[in-house]
Amino acid sequence: MSAAQPSSPDAVPAETGTVTTAVPARLDRLPWSRWHWMIVIGLGTVWILDGLEVTIVGNVAGRLAEQGSGLDITSAQVTGTAAALYVAGACSGALFFGWLTDRHGRRKLFMVTLVVYLSATALTALSFESWWFFLFRFLTGFGIGGEYAAINSAIDELIPSLYRGRVDLIINGSYWLGAIGGALLSIVMLDTAIFPKDLGWRLSFALGVVLGLVILLVRRHVPESPRWQFIHGKSTEAEALVSSVEREIERERGEPLPPPAGEITIHQRKSIGFGLVARTVFHSYPRRAVLGLSLFIGQAFLYNAITFGFGTILITFFDVPTGGTGYYFAVIAAGNFLGPLLLGRLFDTVGRRIMISSTYIVSGLLLFGTAWLFDRGSLSAVTMTACWCVVLFFASAGASSAYLTVSEIFPMETRAMAIAFFYALGTAAGGISGPLLFADLTASGVVGDTALAFRIGAGLMCAAGLVAAFLAVNAERRSLEDIATPLSVVPAPMAGPKDAVP
Repeated sequence: MSAAQPSSPDAVPAETGTVTTAVPARLDRLPWSRWHWMIVIGLGTVWILDGLEVTIVGNVAGRLAEQGSGLDITSAQVTGTAAALYVAGACSGALFFGWLTDRHGRRKLFMVTLVVYLSATALTALSFESWWFFLFRFLTGFGIGGEYAAINSAIDELIPSLYRGRVDLIINGSYWLGAIGGALLSIVMLDTAIFPKDLGWRLSFALGVVLGLVILLVRRHVPESPRWQFIHGKSTEAEALVSSVEREIERERGEPLPPPAGEITIHQRKSIGFGLVARTVFHSYPRRAVLGLSLFIGQAFLYNAITFGFGTILITFFDVPTGGTGYYFAVIAAGNFLGPLLLGRLFDTVGRRIMISSTYIVSGLLLFGTAWLFDRGSLSAVTMTACWCVVLFFASAGASSAYLTVSEIFPMETRAMAIAFFYALGTAAGGISGPLLFADLTASGVVGDTALAFRIGAGLMCAAGLVAAFLAVNAERRSLEDIATPLSVVPAPMAGPKDAVP
């Protein structure tokens, strides 16, 4: 390792040597193994908790508004104010923990964020006043926002390029397994023949905490990202980790691994300044920045148009009892999970550009059709749910691809912060204003208002799909370092923006 001067004023001068490593190529050429399953289970299962959490809140909104629930709160406050605070917390947490993740590593932060998430969820179950409920909905979101940044960074850096698209989509789509569990759980918890009105909804949150503690135990075995390690002056640890994984996989398969495709020489640094991150994302990759914002805003509005007012729509327009909305939600949640599960492989084979644009546009057009049928009174609770299920089959794959996209199209040093920024800005646009807007529209009891909510979400989803058709990056089966050259590369033979990817 030879001495070198910092390549940027943003770099911290400690441990500023250069190192040549084949770690990225060694990780990308690994066949699928038990070690990769451990990564998926340890990191991906938290989305199940997120889905459980959000679905429970949506389904218990009607119960919380009833006399005897233990809270003086209205259904509109739960689906509007509390939902907006949850998303505001997620946006804040993504930015805060995203910055820490790029600075201190993926592993430390995905442990911290899970603890924050679990603590806030437990305290939500103890709510005795509406302000307490609102406060801990915000803090629960704060934890889950940090999870998005830390975990998506780690997943993309640990999963081989051949499988990265489908794995990322399925992990993000596993949110809907939790949604199915939350929907079915709410049926039992809202049954007053089993639990009193003021107890069932509290136990729903408590169960989420128990499941989260199990995940915390599994997550202890997930390692730090070797890609983060070798850039941040920990090349010895990175080499040792990858070597141990290679030995484990060779024993598992009974044959030696093929040689890695190449090496990379990087300039080690402790951290990247926020100014350099911003300049990199918006000055060096402006087209990719537009793409990321479009994808996040489109999916946020579509999902808020449907899911935050889901129970209210069924109760208001189709006379579905409060305790019965869980059955319907379980159906659309299944459609949401099947989308990434069945379509995920195509993102690695057919390609990112075609699949991202088509899933966005198709889901938007289908929601326009659903709005038209609903507006003319042609739907029942069952057929409305069937329409939503088909819409979200495609939309879920598209929404998951938004997280995949922003986690792989920017340089490694900016990855967590880029995920955090696009998640926060896109979700703030659709996830804060969306619930507030759609709560009023769906709670009005006017068919035309709810149909308008659907059309807003559908229009923005189609617009994002058109942006992806022109700007999406063909990142399938390519290494992260090839998609976006790390800022720390020395020398940088292909330096400069890579927006025009063939």
